[in-house]
Amino acid sequence: MSRAILPEPPAELKQLSRSLSALLRTEITESGPLPFARFMDRALYEPGLGYYSAGLHKLGESGDFVTAPELGTLFAACLARQVVELAGMLPHYDILEVGAGTGKLAVDLLRSLPPGRVPVRYLILETSADLRRVQRERFAADAPGWLERVAWLDEPPTAAWQGLLIANEVIDALPTERFRIHAEGVEQMCVTVCEDGFDWAFRPAPAELEMAVRRLESSLGRPLPNGYRSEIRPRLTPWLEAMTTHMQRGLALFVDYGYPRREYYLPERVDGTLMCHYRHRAHDDVFFWPGLQDITAWVDFTALAESADACGLDVVGYSTQALFLLGCGLDTLIAERSRHGADGGLALNAEARQLTLPGMMGERFQVMGLERNLEPGPFLGFSLQDLRYRL
Repeated sequence: MSRAILPEPPAELKQLSRSLSALLRTEITESGPLPFARFMDRALYEPGLGYYSAGLHKLGESGDFVTAPELGTLFAACLARQVVELAGMLPHYDILEVGAGTGKLAVDLLRSLPPGRVPVRYLILETSADLRRVQRERFAADAPGWLERVAWLDEPPTAAWQGLLIANEVIDALPTERFRIHAEGVEQMCVTVCEDGFDWAFRPAPAELEMAVRRLESSLGRPLPNGYRSEIRPRLTPWLEAMTTHMQRGLALFVDYGYPRREYYLPERVDGTLMCHYRHRAHDDVFFWPGLQDITAWVDFTALAESADACGLDVVGYSTQALFLLGCGLDTLIAERSRHGADGGLALNAEARQLTLPGMMGERFQVMGLERNLEPGPFLGFSLQDLRYRL
């Protein structure tokens, strides 16, 4: 999508972006071109100025994109059924949600759980002060009785815990390296300054990135073609280790858009999966008003499975979002709720279509379950489909 047809930000937001851009230009002037992962990290998380740190309204109809929990309550209600099954395996449990957005999933999930299956604590790992405020306001308005069980964390738990970890659309926003295959070797894609903002620059990849790309090619069983550009997250394993190292027993669910590796790095996908979201428009201009748009890259679920193995976790299921929700009883929920709805279930069915149709979220979004020290499955959400053979 051309920058010319993207909506123009208001003046006050332009000033935020200009302030962030000035910091980025200073770093580039002092240190040279920035690895894209560094640019993405600052564009999204720079305190007070980054996309997730600057107090912008990001989610829902008036924001930049809509997540599954924001569509209604069906996503949370289905997830609650998976939680109930997990709760039956543990004497007590906590829920840890990484990046809770507006807090809607947390509120709807807790309200969907039966009285005998509620967590001891609902932990929210949230680094954005603005989003914490939004989440607290959501609980105060919609579920004040749950506030005593909710705790906000600045970092992953440092003491032993057991239960469920939820990361819905989290990995796609982790800073990613960009690389290009060149006749002389792997190049690291960096960001430099230009007359009207920022532009790409290329340099020989540092050893860690080059080795990661060569391991990727070895896993694919073929070299990537000359000129091929894509993304890779060499720091995914340390991140997952930090999230789960103190989870003694439990299930970690990751919901995101992505592919298994062989589909992610198809020869024809010559420019990777990098994508931006601004006012419900998806485009690929990562330099459009830094700090005012979301920047994401799709998830290599094979890499997530490899990271799980390195962290002592077992992959217990891998499915499309549609089949995960159906495995958790989506059709039954719709039937039960439609009987009591004034519109005969029209709104519920519209919500379900967005969650499950292939052209919407149903297949683009996928779910991976990782477990530690639990009883063997299959877990409810993965009972209808097992795509682990594609990894």
